[in-house]
Amino acid sequence: MFSYNLVKIKEGVKNMSFGEKLLALRKENGLSQEALAEKLNTSRQAISKWENGQGYPETEKIIMISTIFEVSTDFLLKDNVSENDHSNDGYYVSKEKVEGYLDYYTKVGKSLSLGFSLLILSVIPYLVFKDKPEIYVIPIILLATLGLVTIVSVIVKANTDYEKLDKKMLLLDSTTLQNLMERYENVKRKNGAFVIGLGVALLIISFLGFLLERQDIALGVLVPYYPLFVAFIAIGVFILVRKITIISAYSIFVKNKEHMERLEAQSNKKWRKKLNEWF
Repeated sequence: MFSYNLVKIKEGVKNMSFGEKLLALRKENGLSQEALAEKLNTSRQAISKWENGQGYPETEKIIMISTIFEVSTDFLLKDNVSENDHSNDGYYVSKEKVEGYLDYYTKVGKSLSLGFSLLILSVIPYLVFKDKPEIYVIPIILLATLGLVTIVSVIVKANTDYEKLDKKMLLLDSTTLQNLMERYENVKRKNGAFVIGLGVALLIISFLGFLLERQDIALGVLVPYYPLFVAFIAIGVFILVRKITIISAYSIFVKNKEHMERLEAQSNKKWRKKLNEWF
């Protein structure tokens, strides 16, 4: 995929024809007519005609062009679409990019859930060998280090190309969207109420055990089970982080409108808070 910087041709963009925009996009991304033709499965002569205003590609090719250069079809076809219009217009996402996004966040969810779980499990050696620091120190350091390294690796290897989709109004072709909706419902059935409920139940059981001891209700009966409670918390966090990440990844596409409305509401809330602080 290519990223197109609209700032570089924003002067006069409202008066640019489709051919002129296509030419600017191609040159901006360093593509020859032959290279673009190969990506579009067409001829160099066809590209030349389009750029010279001697015709338009069919709808399928227009969508492919919008996907390759990461611009909307409205920007390509409408003479009066400005830079700001484009940013609010919608971002076309190809089927391949959707699959890459889902695969990426599946791996992210797995790594984050593992990292957080290892950090939580690092407490267990202390609870088991509380009076023997020579035994529990090394396992704590190893588990905590592995957890931190796993989490940091996710941050370091972050794919900004995918992450920027989280803040855009997305547009998909009807076939891809329908397929995603069916898979989304299937994912919710598999990872929904039972699995997520299990994760929540493990957290509740564990925290309730700690609470009963803290309030002197259990009178020390549950103290020997502290390591088990910590293990339950680690398992619960692993389940919740992994499954919620997967479901959220699908919902970015399937419920994009609701997602953008939440982002806008959060943004407005932050600005209102800042204004209140200033005034």
